[in-house]
Amino acid sequence: MLQNNPELKSKIGQLWDKFWSGGISNPLTAIEQITYLLFMKRLDELDQKRQADADWTGEKYVSKFEGNWIPPEYRNQPEPEKFAIDKRSLRWSEFKRMQAEGMLQHVQTKVFPFLKDLNGTESNFTHHMKNAVFIIPKPALLVEAVKTIDDIFEIMEKDSQEKGQAFQDIQGDVYEMLLSEIATAGKNGQFRTPRHIIKLMADLVQPQMGHRIADPACGSGGFLLGAYQYIVTQLAIKAGTKGLTPDEDGFVRTSVAASLTKKAQAILSSSLWGYDIDATMVRLGLMNLMMHGIDEPHIDYKDTLSKSYTEESEYDIVMANPPFTGSIDKGDINENLRLGTTKTELLFVENIYRLLKKGGTACVIVPQGVLFGSGGAFKSLRQLLVERCDLKAVITLPSGVFKPYAGVSTAILLFTKVWGPKDKVTQPATEHVWFYEMAADGYSLDDKRSKQEGFGDLQDIIASYHARNPATDTDRTAKCFMVPRAEIEAESYDLSLSRYKEDVFEEVHYDAPGVILERLIQAEVGDVDEAELAKVQSGIVRELLELKRMVG
Repeated sequence: MLQNNPELKSKIGQLWDKFWSGGISNPLTAIEQITYLLFMKRLDELDQKRQADADWTGEKYVSKFEGNWIPPEYRNQPEPEKFAIDKRSLRWSEFKRMQAEGMLQHVQTKVFPFLKDLNGTESNFTHHMKNAVFIIPKPALLVEAVKTIDDIFEIMEKDSQEKGQAFQDIQGDVYEMLLSEIATAGKNGQFRTPRHIIKLMADLVQPQMGHRIADPACGSGGFLLGAYQYIVTQLAIKAGTKGLTPDEDGFVRTSVAASLTKKAQAILSSSLWGYDIDATMVRLGLMNLMMHGIDEPHIDYKDTLSKSYTEESEYDIVMANPPFTGSIDKGDINENLRLGTTKTELLFVENIYRLLKKGGTACVIVPQGVLFGSGGAFKSLRQLLVERCDLKAVITLPSGVFKPYAGVSTAILLFTKVWGPKDKVTQPATEHVWFYEMAADGYSLDDKRSKQEGFGDLQDIIASYHARNPATDTDRTAKCFMVPRAEIEAESYDLSLSRYKEDVFEEVHYDAPGVILERLIQAEVGDVDEAELAKVQSGIVRELLELKRMVG
């Protein structure tokens, strides 16, 4: 894993520093520009490798850099061939040799437009790259960035050969670290759910090959990637892969995308669906998944709460950490959402319920206010989760999980859709709800979020959840326990753990006041007889003696 390669981490840090000092200080802008360069480099390397493989096997391969390329704006001109560009000049290995000024102009006016047009006009990637801009302002910054990325790829190749990890896997790790720097930089951290929390949620829902998986507010695609990595890890285990060891959070993960069959890769690629209302995050999400071996990810620019979004009963799994705060314009809300509220944290959960197929399962992070809010929409949502879904689990998270960007207390809801929105509920779907109070997630809960020894409660949550039993999980003083539906109904569908947890108060015995005062006096003057103490006329000792006399 990347965290075990300090040289690679150092190079990535240097890359960030170069962009910062080069005038691109917004982390999102910087990572977008870095991503474009990584794509240019990777495109060239993959093309050369595929060409070499084809030469070895005798198969036919048409290079992406073979022939000429005519920019889209010239294709309808009378003589478009006059504007043709030799594709070979667009290779990373070609333009990196140019002088600084010439390189910047070449990349801005030729290479980047070629990249945007890469997969053809019908490609989802090309569609979302349409408004992308290459804004590296200084020739020197581009030259330094190109050199550093070359160094990074060289280290990746060396790591791949020495440690046996697929190059594609290392590349994915590199991109994950770049994304983590968005949070480290202290801006836009709300876009990123901690990866160990995503892994926890994937282990809870256990997505399978062939499942349609969605995130209606996907950001950089972390949940989709988490589901993907869980699935390919299970495939690797079933295939007998040896030597898989837990990571620093106790999760076993591998990214065997490089060794997946074409059929398996096609199934996985068509399984992951993400949506976001931020165009930059859509591009980052697309590139994040592409960096991990998914050639044509399905991430789109859509407001999934709006009237224009009409999907329903489409997905087997939904994993999400939707926006917590704010409201949306009532006139924009999809008519199928019936809660009668403009609060996004409620609307997203209702929408996720609607997106699920019957039998489909969702794992969603919500602010804890959703669990006990007294408003009508809050109660209606909780009633929906209990009656129309099998609400399997409520896991409360400590407030420090999203620090330093938010100190809000959150919870994970895990539920399976049983009754559709129009079905008549003849029997509420939930029988018992499993509650767990996470106290630690393996990291400090302050702004630094430093790694602590052990895994916190992460692995215990997974083991306890999959072994839950309403007959035995009855101790309300324990970390986890189950509550029958009837009790939740009687509490107006309150889902806050504190409503059902029984606190244990230990009886504490204190010494008598006179004994305590005697110890304080001794601490001040030592072992002195009563006659000597009687001579003390003032000060703290005199006052302690007076107190001792008063309490007897």
